[in-house]
Amino acid sequence: MNNTDNNATPRYNDPARQKELLEKYDKESVTRTPKQKSVALFITCLAIFYSLFHLFITYNPLPELLQRAAHVSIGLALIFLIYPAREHSDRQHIPYIDWILMVASFASLGYIWIEYQEIMTSRGGIPNIWDIVFAIMTVILVIEAARRIMGWMLPILGLIFLAYPFISHFSWMPDRLLTRPYSVSDIFGQMYLKTEGLYSSAIGASVTFIFLFILFGAFLSKSGMGKLFNDLAMALAGHKQGGPAKVAVISSGFMGSINGTAVANVVGTGAFTIPLMKKVGYQKNFAGAVEASASVGGQILPPIMGASAFIMAETTGVSYGTIALAAVLPALLYYLGVISQVHFRAGRDNLKGLPKSDLPRIKEVLKQRGHLLIPIVALVIFLFQSIPVSYAAVYTIILTIIVANLRKTTRMGIKQILEAFADGAKQSLSVMAACAVVGLIIGVVSLTSFGSVMTSYIMNVGSGNLFLTLFFTMIASMILGMGLPSIPAYIITATMAAPALAHFDVPIIVAHMFVFYFGLFANITPPVALAAFAGAGIAGGDPMKTGFQALKLSLAGFIVPFLFVYNPAMLMIDTTNVTLNARDFALPPIWSIISITITAIVGILALGAAVEGYFKTSISWIWRLFLGIGALLMIIPEAKTDLIGIAMVCISVAINIMQARKENLLSPKAGS
Repeated sequence: MNNTDNNATPRYNDPARQKELLEKYDKESVTRTPKQKSVALFITCLAIFYSLFHLFITYNPLPELLQRAAHVSIGLALIFLIYPAREHSDRQHIPYIDWILMVASFASLGYIWIEYQEIMTSRGGIPNIWDIVFAIMTVILVIEAARRIMGWMLPILGLIFLAYPFISHFSWMPDRLLTRPYSVSDIFGQMYLKTEGLYSSAIGASVTFIFLFILFGAFLSKSGMGKLFNDLAMALAGHKQGGPAKVAVISSGFMGSINGTAVANVVGTGAFTIPLMKKVGYQKNFAGAVEASASVGGQILPPIMGASAFIMAETTGVSYGTIALAAVLPALLYYLGVISQVHFRAGRDNLKGLPKSDLPRIKEVLKQRGHLLIPIVALVIFLFQSIPVSYAAVYTIILTIIVANLRKTTRMGIKQILEAFADGAKQSLSVMAACAVVGLIIGVVSLTSFGSVMTSYIMNVGSGNLFLTLFFTMIASMILGMGLPSIPAYIITATMAAPALAHFDVPIIVAHMFVFYFGLFANITPPVALAAFAGAGIAGGDPMKTGFQALKLSLAGFIVPFLFVYNPAMLMIDTTNVTLNARDFALPPIWSIISITITAIVGILALGAAVEGYFKTSISWIWRLFLGIGALLMIIPEAKTDLIGIAMVCISVAINIMQARKENLLSPKAGS
């Protein structure tokens, strides 16, 4: 461990340095800071209004098209004021063109608002020339806004889909992609005047509850929830073998579940955890990878799952309670896989924890900030009581304000509350823009037969074999999810890839959970592993090496989805009998859940030891292979494979313990 590496990391504790790194890997962080106070105040007031608007429509809903159009238009206006057209543009002044784009964004809403009755009644769904003009203008605004806030990847995908109906009738198109001709009126009427285009279910989910949960996360952050998670993780695991890495896994998992933004979580939490990991001796690429794997995994962790659980509930028609329960065991196995590799790496390299005297005590942490957990517990109770998701979000926001004021260290005054409203609005903009572009994709899929074509291609490549179809669905999901936040990644994969699995009678919740996992893990899979690259930036490591380390740490996450397809009991629900009521889901036999849980846990631990080549002492490559095969057999939820796997794992462990005793690494008394 050289001194250069150690000295390279602490600079990211400086907020300016954190912002520098965020801007490098996360377009969402490239924002303006207007020099004129009046302009800054206007943007803040508009952001606060945006948040209050969503609270208002929760209890006083507008017609579906109007409230979705308002959500998009106000969000677009904020994007053009906050995000420069180019990274190196002047960030202290807003050019005239962006003020014009802001006005155009409001004009798009104003037109729908004024013409709403005509659109819904008199025209019979046939757009006139002005409808087309405003539709084209709005699509251009959405593409440009998404480019500014997310880069080119998703806008290009949206434009490719938008181009398809214009060319889908040409004779040179492949037979399966041929359709009838579509006019400009057909295409843009679908995009602008219906709830199956720009204002699709993706935007519906964004306006109804995604925004509210992002706002909830902003209030939690303002109250000091991040410090609570960090201190609690330090108190629980900081003194253990390889403690700082375990702290990173625990704290990043909790924060990732709430904020749903992997790169920002890596930078925010990693600025604290990565220097500690390097200090106790973890290699820099490994330290960055631990933070990336833990941050991405937070989005599969209940109760909030980065708000993706609510999108899944909306898309599948399965209740939130059922989805949250189904996600528990796979998420825990994922984190167990990461922690086991961290633990065995620490044992192999003899990495100790931090001195207990330097760590906070659990009792003190809970005394100072433990009350901040009350809103999260309340949220889970609200949702399992079948209280509407949007209402539950509003209740927990109010409860957060009340609970935070119970102690001076977490108290929020009027200024902090207004800042939370503004921060929540600004943090929601990337999701809004992504959902709007995804709406273009959904609109084209609804208008044409492209969705069934995609399903057919995956089926053909899979040759009617479930495993091959799962494999190619995994590849498709990871490609579609590259460089995207978890929510739009899930929506795209659910639209394009999940239907292929229905032909094999895979239950809908299982199919959607499968594509959700792999769309998400694109963030730690080279070549576009943005979360891993951000971790490498903090650690001073190599981005690609860090990406492959993160891939290895996340190995359990690539195995578990295949397992719950073949044995859905791993999701702890009877997938043949899921209903819309969270209190009515049926459990599979308890013995089935217990046996799957035990064998999967032992298998994941054994797999971690095999990957790192260490249990009580180093493991030779032949025994690593033997142990790895036994681990995989235990993870596969079948009685025969479990028995063979148990035997192989027990033999490997016993031999390793005996070898450790011979090397005087483990005394007979300690091993008994």
